[in-house]
Amino acid sequence: MFRNHSKLRIVIPVIVIALIISTVTVFGFDPISGTVQPSAPLDKFIERLDERIPELMKLYRIPGSSIALVKGGQITWMNAYGYADLESGRKLTTDTPMRVQSISKSVTAWGVMRLVEQGKIDLDAPVVKYIEKWRFPETEFSSETLSVRQLLSHTAGLPLGDVFTIYSPDEEMPSLEEKLTQEAVLMREPGTAFSYSNTGFNLLELLIEEVTGQDFATYMEKEILIPLGMDHSTFLWNAEFDPAVPVGYDLHGQPVPVYVYPEKASGGLFSTAEDIALFAIAGMPDYSQGVLSTGNIEAMHTSENSEIGIYSLVFDGYGLGHYIERLPSEKKAISHGGQGTGIMTHFHAVPETGDAIVILTNSQRSWPFISYLLRDWARWNDFPSVGMERIIWGKYGLWAVITIIWSIVLLQGIRLAIGINSGKRKVVRRRSGFRTIQILQLIAAFALTGVLYWCFTREYLFLTSVFPKASLGLAIPTAALALILLLSALLPTEGEARC
Repeated sequence: MFRNHSKLRIVIPVIVIALIISTVTVFGFDPISGTVQPSAPLDKFIERLDERIPELMKLYRIPGSSIALVKGGQITWMNAYGYADLESGRKLTTDTPMRVQSISKSVTAWGVMRLVEQGKIDLDAPVVKYIEKWRFPETEFSSETLSVRQLLSHTAGLPLGDVFTIYSPDEEMPSLEEKLTQEAVLMREPGTAFSYSNTGFNLLELLIEEVTGQDFATYMEKEILIPLGMDHSTFLWNAEFDPAVPVGYDLHGQPVPVYVYPEKASGGLFSTAEDIALFAIAGMPDYSQGVLSTGNIEAMHTSENSEIGIYSLVFDGYGLGHYIERLPSEKKAISHGGQGTGIMTHFHAVPETGDAIVILTNSQRSWPFISYLLRDWARWNDFPSVGMERIIWGKYGLWAVITIIWSIVLLQGIRLAIGINSGKRKVVRRRSGFRTIQILQLIAAFALTGVLYWCFTREYLFLTSVFPKASLGLAIPTAALALILLLSALLPTEGEARC
């Protein structure tokens, strides 16, 4: 493209400018300074968190977060930061109940394993053996062999389910059975592949109700929550929650009023960081509360499938209601996160060492925030890293792509401006005047514009959820590149017009 050294005098400064823009954006506004010393005293690590958490919350526009630390099987520290409601100025406190979303699945798994321990169900028995009041919708795949284990391990062949429809607490909702009839439609033969499914866990909710003859929330409270000391947790919405449940904030920072789902097992638990920490402790062999045997706890913490799709980027497998990860220190970590409209949560535990961390936030922009805290926690415990840390490296990779795009935009923009100023670039006045290179430029410009339009009209975009700041950083130079390509096609040089 560049035939002499004079053009290098343009290229090099442009690339340097693009690198400076991206470097300032990534490092100048992304607080990564400071280190966490392995095995530092607890008070030193807390000092680090007290500086780190508000800094990260401000960066990612997270209104509130509640954090708990477990060391040696004991809750050693917890704190809440920021706001439960920005409009009213209500502060978030450690006893504020929050919807923990898919952390509910791990708790539900305990409810199922309790029935296994009591001999009331068999993990490998067909689900239809225990459910009599509801039947699977007809599909080309047979539901007769679909097992309880497959539901717990997301290998039942069921879809994700409806994650966007939410209801205000006083709004009329469909029943659990009605939702299952709509959503529990087999996509593939049970047992053939991992496919994360809220629907599968909601089917477990129905199973529990039919086997026990109790309401799911009542059973879970009696058999799991109360025995584990989770006194601030419930699967039932209560208008009298005190303190009140926080307002959530979506990917754009817009408030999301408190809501409920018709189903509870997959994401309906209201809890606190302290209670989820107690739950994590119960899964540690040396500190178990006796609700489940060590063998059944270990069964939940044993990977059923290592081929877990995109989740393989940060985890090594999925057990029964828990993600499984083998740390660089060769210790096993178990975890689960949760994401809903305006909410994001996560717990991470290493049962062998008695360590855990719980992070609850009322913002859907929290994945990088959670990843940074997990990285600090892992280094402090000398693990020395966790898979979720790869989100941080993914962010840096995305900014590298952004730097490349900005370099192309700046270089082509300069070439375009020079060509227009010198009169070498002129408007194509006839459709027949377009040549191959210009047609390709037009196609690329419209394709990029179409992709951007599609992204901005999505109710939810995975890339934006994982990289809330970098995704916007990607959109701007991509739009600029589309414009440059369009102008280049409409204003070709003589050489391009002859191609």
